[in-house]
Amino acid sequence: MAEIIHRVGIKASPDKVFRALSTIEGLAGWWTENTTGVSDVGKTMTFQFRDPKGAIIGEFEMEVLKQEPFKKVQWTCNSGPVEWVGTEITFDLKEENEFTIVLFGHRNWKDSYEFTAHCSTKWAVFLMSLKELVESGKGRPAPRDIKIDNWN
Repeated sequence: MAEIIHRVGIKASPDKVFRALSTIEGLAGWWTENTTGVSDVGKTMTFQFRDPKGAIIGEFEMEVLKQEPFKKVQWTCNSGPVEWVGTEITFDLKEENEFTIVLFGHRNWKDSYEFTAHCSTKWAVFLMSLKELVESGKGRPAPRDIKIDNWN
C-alpha cells in the first residue's frame, strides 16, 4: 500500500494547531472554504473543491475517527475519488521548542498512481496553508490555494 507523509513545523501552541485541524472553521481556513458537517468523533465532514466558475471538481466525505486534544486528529475517507475511499488521514502533533510539529499521513492507498503524486504535492501546499493560517491568521484554502498543475 502506498502512503503520503509530510512534516511541518508551526510556530504556535499545540492547542492552536489542534483547533485549526479539528473544527469546521479551522479546516475552512486552510484546506477548502467549502467545508461543512460536524467535526466530532463519529460524525462526517464534506470538503468540496470548485473551479473558478463554481463547478465542483472534487468532493470528499471524511468520518472523524479520533481527536486527541492537542495530539492527534484522524479521519477515514468514506466517499470521493475511488483512489481515496478507504484511505486514512492523520495529523499527529508534538511540541519541539517553539514549534508544534505536524506529522501528516495519508495512508492505505491501494496503489501508487499519478493521482497520488498530485495529491502529495497538494497536501504539501495545504499544509503550508495551515502553517500560514496558524502563524499569521490567514491561510490559502481552495479556491485561493497554489495551483500546481492542470488538475486543479
